[in-house]
Amino acid sequence: MIMASRLVYGMARRNVVPPVFSRVLSERRTPHIAIAFTTLIAVVLISTGDISELADTTVLLLLSVFAVVNVTVLVLRRDEVDGPHFHAPSILPVLGAIVSVVLIYDKLADDATVGLRAGLLIALGAALWLVNRVVSGPRKELEA
Repeated sequence: MIMASRLVYGMARRNVVPPVFSRVLSERRTPHIAIAFTTLIAVVLISTGDISELADTTVLLLLSVFAVVNVTVLVLRRDEVDGPHFHAPSILPVLGAIVSVVLIYDKLADDATVGLRAGLLIALGAALWLVNRVVSGPRKELEA
């Protein structure tokens, strides 16, 4: 949960979610709004289930991220880049994506409510992105 507030803060700084989450306290430089928001989400999640359900939801979301990252590795290979860059053998991201999807399926087969909770969190993230997109307009590319 400590990482979650920093993630929301970073996403706000990159204009992915509303910029209100990037506000920090002047004395301590802590992202107090992002911390309060992620704490509120944690309270809601804990009060609507037990700690094992929260852990299962976290595992499902992380497996989903791993699957997406592995597929992205394969997709990004089509981009032309100048100079040397990291290159993994194709079998590794393919196996990573397959294993992640199998584990996701196994987790959902055990308890479908975990999928519902994860889906609601993804929907919340998509709603925040949409609000930010409507309010701020299209995201500007960052300079290197």
